[in-house]
Amino acid sequence: MSQRAVGASPNRAAARRPGLPLAVPPALRPVIRAYVLGYASAVAPRLLTLAVQHFLKLRRNSAQLLPADPEDEPTFLVGARHILRSGFDPQRFPTFCAVLVAGTSLLHVGTAPRRHSTARRTKREEEVRCRQMAGRTIDLTLFAATRAADVIVGELWAQRRSRRQLANKWTKAEAFTQYMADPLVFVSSCALIMWSWFYYPDSLPRGYQKWITSAAQVDTRLIEALRRFHFGALVYGRETGQAGLVGDMCDDYGLPRRWGDPVTQIPLPCEIVHMGCGPSCEYHALSRFVRSWKWSMYTYLPLALALQLRKTSSSAPAARRALLRALSSAARSSAFLACYITLFYYGVCLARSRVGPLLLGTSTPTRQLLDAKLCVGTGCFLCGWSVLVETAGRRKDMGLFVAPRALGTLVPRQYPKEKQWRETLVFAASTAVVFTCVLENPRRVRGVLGGVLGYVLKE
Repeated sequence: MSQRAVGASPNRAAARRPGLPLAVPPALRPVIRAYVLGYASAVAPRLLTLAVQHFLKLRRNSAQLLPADPEDEPTFLVGARHILRSGFDPQRFPTFCAVLVAGTSLLHVGTAPRRHSTARRTKREEEVRCRQMAGRTIDLTLFAATRAADVIVGELWAQRRSRRQLANKWTKAEAFTQYMADPLVFVSSCALIMWSWFYYPDSLPRGYQKWITSAAQVDTRLIEALRRFHFGALVYGRETGQAGLVGDMCDDYGLPRRWGDPVTQIPLPCEIVHMGCGPSCEYHALSRFVRSWKWSMYTYLPLALALQLRKTSSSAPAARRALLRALSSAARSSAFLACYITLFYYGVCLARSRVGPLLLGTSTPTRQLLDAKLCVGTGCFLCGWSVLVETAGRRKDMGLFVAPRALGTLVPRQYPKEKQWRETLVFAASTAVVFTCVLENPRRVRGVLGGVLGYVLKE
């Protein structure tokens, strides 16, 4: 009997060995995949940003022949360790992803809600509870609502296109509308985002504010000056005590200080907007493009190399092709971002110096209007058209990426907690639409999200 048991044990072990992945119940696999992907998406960008900042600091010190700071390496390691640990916080994005997918996979397993008595809750406690503010999850809710709207509109449009094509009534105008839908979403979203970044920065997430400011490479005093024109603190021909702001800029860029006085200098010369690049608006735009393209390559090239080399064989020809694809992809994405920044700045110059005065005149009230609203508005309108540099596949992802942030500028980022049920209702309905579509018609959920959700939810 013992011999049979001993002889049977290796067979059972061998039988179990190929099926080790099956040790995880099928219903739990989507939950685990969601947590891992959520952790990677939350941690990887922050680690990459930290690494790029560390590399640029070392490169800057090397170019300036400065000795290496002995505290840089420990600071980098401490930051990386903090990022890795914070990803496991139960109130972070990975846990949310796992719980959300668990609601779809384990819905049949339920527990009765616990009832808590409110009889002992004092009136003051109730007032304090009601005064608490909600809104921490507004970005996530807007993201879900945007994707749900994309699913619904896409399905309705697909049905209309099928009917029209079967009836031979599909027109070039409808085909052009379909082609331009994603670029128009991106253009309108970017216009709202950039307008808010300039005049109402608190309506954007803080991290997004910092990223735009870093990419813009702009003297913050110039932004502040245009904000003061917008809100009436700086007025042409009127002494408001604000001339020192632009005057200090002129001193720093080697320009006459009197150019910064809006009482006597109407309008302020565009050379101040160029921040030391000379009087030509076109040369300033070209220099902006070159600088922005180089800055973008530091971000996009490592990502493109990592994505291409990850799925490439070790043969030399395949590696060369992957390298060329990575360079091409990074160069295109960098050109997109460089065009975005360039079009914004050149739009400002077009409105205040090139086209605006020709169309509207050169009176003092007109100059005030141009610098208070129209110059920034023109830049906001033009910058988004840089999306046409990207491929059609990237345009839809980019449009769906910026649309929730644009919507976020139209709704309060904080609101009374007793109104949170509205956000909960929107989020629940939106996720129901998206998850139902992933399970029934995965192709309708467009972009990277559709592929990720399809992978996560499969058993």
